Amino acid sequence: MTAQQRLARLARLVPVGGSPAARAPFVLLIVLLLGSGLLALLLLNASLNKGSFQLSRLEKQTEELTDQQQALQQEVDGYSAPDRLEERAREQGLVPGEAPAFLDPDGSVRGDPRPARGEQEDP
Repeated sequence: MTAQQRLARLARLVPVGGSPAARAPFVLLIVLLLGSGLLALLLLNASLNKGSFQLSRLEKQTEELTDQQQALQQEVDGYSAPDRLEERAREQGLVPGEAPAFLDPDGSVRGDPRPARGEQEDP
């Protein structure tokens, strides 16, 4: 085989002409896939950021409501304290009772019932 025959044979193996045109749709497809993937990641990131801001706002609101609930509970506990209850009862004209008396289911009375005495009724 001569050098010219070898060159002719190698020239037949190399594609001629339309090769760049055949690659253009493939390259365009790859570029479109990468672009759409980046756009999808951008939208996903924006959605996650929006959820994160909403979560932090709700956590702050929960903390404020918890503080408010604790303050209200302390106020209720203050009104429920025995000394505070006695003070409010006396302001309304109530007096401490004597020894209690109980009614049995058959109607009999256990104990010695007596009316409560106010401060002004003391003998």
